[in-house]
Amino acid sequence: MGDDSDRVRIGVDVGGTFTDAALLVGDDLTTAKVPTTTPQHAGVLDGIREACDAAGIAPADVDAFAHATTASVNALLERDGARTALVTTAGFRDVLEIGRQTRPSLYDLRAEKAAPLVPRRRRFEVDERATTDGIERAVDPAAVRDLAEEIAASDAESVAVSLLHAYAHPENEAAVADVLREELSVPVSASHDVLPEFREFERTATTVADAYLTPELDDYLGRVVDGARDLGLPAPRVMRSNGGVADAATVRESAVTTVLSGPAAGVVGAAAVAGGETLGAADDSTGGGSGAAVTFDMGGTSSDVSLVRDGRAERTAETTIADVPLRTPTVDVETVGAGGGSIAWTDAGGALRVGPESAGAEPGPACYGKGGTEPTVTDADVLLGYIGPDAALGGDLSLDADAAREALARLAEAVDIGGATGSGDDALDAPAAAARGVYRVANATMARAIRSVTVERGRDPRAFDLVAFGGAGPMHAAALADRLGVDRVLVPGPAGVLSAYGLLAADETHDAARTVRLPLADATAADLGDAFAELTDRVLDDVSDPAAARVERAADCRYAGQSFELTVDAEAEATDEVDWTAGGDADPALDPDALAERFAAAHERAYGYRLDAGVEAVTLRVAATVEVAAPTVARAGAADAERGSRGGG
Repeated sequence: MGDDSDRVRIGVDVGGTFTDAALLVGDDLTTAKVPTTTPQHAGVLDGIREACDAAGIAPADVDAFAHATTASVNALLERDGARTALVTTAGFRDVLEIGRQTRPSLYDLRAEKAAPLVPRRRRFEVDERATTDGIERAVDPAAVRDLAEEIAASDAESVAVSLLHAYAHPENEAAVADVLREELSVPVSASHDVLPEFREFERTATTVADAYLTPELDDYLGRVVDGARDLGLPAPRVMRSNGGVADAATVRESAVTTVLSGPAAGVVGAAAVAGGETLGAADDSTGGGSGAAVTFDMGGTSSDVSLVRDGRAERTAETTIADVPLRTPTVDVETVGAGGGSIAWTDAGGALRVGPESAGAEPGPACYGKGGTEPTVTDADVLLGYIGPDAALGGDLSLDADAAREALARLAEAVDIGGATGSGDDALDAPAAAARGVYRVANATMARAIRSVTVERGRDPRAFDLVAFGGAGPMHAAALADRLGVDRVLVPGPAGVLSAYGLLAADETHDAARTVRLPLADATAADLGDAFAELTDRVLDDVSDPAAARVERAADCRYAGQSFELTVDAEAEATDEVDWTAGGDADPALDPDALAERFAAAHERAYGYRLDAGVEAVTLRVAATVEVAAPTVARAGAADAERGSRGGG
């Protein structure tokens, strides 16, 4: 682990409403919050300047700069990415539209599937054929050059290439991609580089998403890099969905890995708090974190929840964003459209709803006094007293409580809340009653998200701490803990900018995976070692300091005949019966029998039973991590904190 104690570090996270900066000089933390701008890179630079001014240093004094971006996820959500072309095997141009047989709204007769990122007119076929055994029909380079002319005529701004079984035998796909790169002046994403795994639909969808996002992310990061250079800062390291950072040049070549950049940064920061590694938690009277926590990030636009176990963020190999399935390592985050800026409204039946539409930063909630008139969760928090009347959001944004009351009065009329409700000290007038309803509906939405990552996965939320952060998270944390039976809530000092702070605690992480379909009953430790070797070389080529990297190996396994896999650690554990005297080049830590037993145990935990059947290692995964020193921030003890009471929701 490196020693970063003497370095000046800054992390900048772009959110839907605010852009946050966390600047660390020794043990002194300075934070800044500025409205998210269009274009976003300008707000990033504004946040850097403001934090540096507050700390009394020049931007050129900063030694390390880390950044979390929403450029990729916004392009997906708003369908505002590049005009993308898809090249695939003849007969398979409709894979994107056929997809899987699952239907998101089973009983909705009018439900429509989301349109694919590439329309049919920009999907092109090439005559070739590969099987899992090898290449049956090679590609004709002349035909690919003719295809390049058609693609150019389609005004495509990027190209995705996904040929049948290219994960196993990429020769044809590599040949197609090489010709297209020679003939076209647009980015080309090839599936054997992006996702060398089986399952045609997911591999194609992920490769298309990478091509769709690459021009936008490349342009955005180029502007950030140029702006940082002009300020005298080093080039940024960018947070990826897997919870690790990488240099900007690497990230610009793998745009799809940044879709959950911002939420991942928050979970990393919360994991540091949950493990008691940072923010003075270990010396606090609370005793620090337990290492097991539900992370709750409530921002202006949405709320993100995730799990931390043993001080590490839980990860998954797949997610779905804006109806686009993505197979890429990500921090396992559940997102709901309930944030501080979420607008409260009534549906056709007169029921009160909250979100997912947000007032954003401009004009923002009515209480911002910037012309917003729609009632939001923040307005409800102001009217109920959870936000003090003299609070200055973002450091300099004074609140207009009268505007919040007027907006909620209109909502009360729409919901038909008239006159005072309750009695005695609990009596509320109509606007305050509407505010209480907004507060409770928002909490119910967020509680469902927390249950989805705990109860619905067989985990008891009472066994976890709740780490609350984001601009609005701490105000709702106690109510959520009460709903879920959680005993302890941890609120970090820089809760409003914890995603930016998490960038200071993020390790450098690189991932690689490949489908191998290896029956463990027939495999040896040497077979597993050979299969992992290529992936290990690949991730070590990407890291900044291979000698300092920690390499972790895992395998997606299943019983023969099953359709889906469970990911288990491939390294032998102390309790495994392993032949540590294996000779030759075999790695004794890779034992097929021990791996099969760990899978059977994981299957039993997840589904309640195990089978007397062969186990297959389907996809192998390797992660290389270069750790950074967790930042330590001095803070006042609990005895020095001012205590008070507000609120009535």
